[in-house]
Amino acid sequence: MKDKINPDYYTKGKIQTADFIEDKKLDYFEGNIVKYVVRHKEKNGKEDLEKALWYLKKMIARYK
Repeated sequence: MKDKINPDYYTKGKIQTADFIEDKKLDYFEGNIVKYVVRHKEKNGKEDLEKALWYLKKMIARYK
């Protein structure tokens, strides 16, 4: 049975995505950008990249 809470695409590599986000002390927007980019190839493709872009635009707007 697949782990629905922590799927394979978050645990590949040397560090889990959640551990990376926590270690770098990323905020909500930053963490979501990382999450969507990491999983886009194995889950929702372009849709996940668009979600990451949405959060990135929100972060950029903070500087205006």
